[in-house]
Amino acid sequence: MPAHLLLLPGLMCDEAFWQPLEHGLPGVACQVADYGEADSLRSMAEAALAVAPARFALAGHSMGGRVALEIVRMAPSRVQQLILMDTGYLPRSDGPSGDAERAGRVALIRLANDSGVRAMCQEWVKGMVHPDRLVDAALIESIVAMFSRKDAVRFASQQNALLARPDASTVLADLGLPCLIVCGRQDKWATVAQHAAMQGLAQGAQMSVIEEAGHMVLMERPEPTTEAIYKFLESSTELSC
Repeated sequence: MPAHLLLLPGLMCDEAFWQPLEHGLPGVACQVADYGEADSLRSMAEAALAVAPARFALAGHSMGGRVALEIVRMAPSRVQQLILMDTGYLPRSDGPSGDAERAGRVALIRLANDSGVRAMCQEWVKGMVHPDRLVDAALIESIVAMFSRKDAVRFASQQNALLARPDASTVLADLGLPCLIVCGRQDKWATVAQHAAMQGLAQGAQMSVIEEAGHMVLMERPEPTTEAIYKFLESSTELSC
């Protein structure tokens, strides 16, 4: 097992997303990064690196997965193992699909500004968990409350960072460390096919698809997700030395 695991939250997420790992990885010091006011993926990576030890394992969820790839781009020798969860690697596309993505993100920014982050998240979350979990009041409230701990200004900064995201294809193709790719089977935002493409680029990467889970995989299905991470870290530690 690695001694230290740096955890990179997704859009508007915090330590609450990673809580299941606290007791699921005995002997591993888990540290959740805080991006502060960073408004680009690179500046988020710089903020995380500034507080990380010399060597560490790295896990990123959603936007945090893209931040993780920036860390590998910037400081590959410091990363022992890499876990990418419900994320992507391509820049925003040109043409109608890219325009539609921008319009969708701008609409959410506008909703957060006009009605508040909590109201925005109550809409956002409907497409981010397994459909059956929408009636799980405790889960939905935990996600909404997590988002509500940050304001609309932070939300806009992070959304704009995602709109300006770089292409990380070469980072994956040149990856020289153990990598686990995790995704929820019913993730509509970052699909299984998208993760399979990432695995195809990253030679030797493992992939774990978590059944009955959407985009918020660790909060939706903590036990199988933690188990997959534990097995990967345990089995790949020697390879990363």
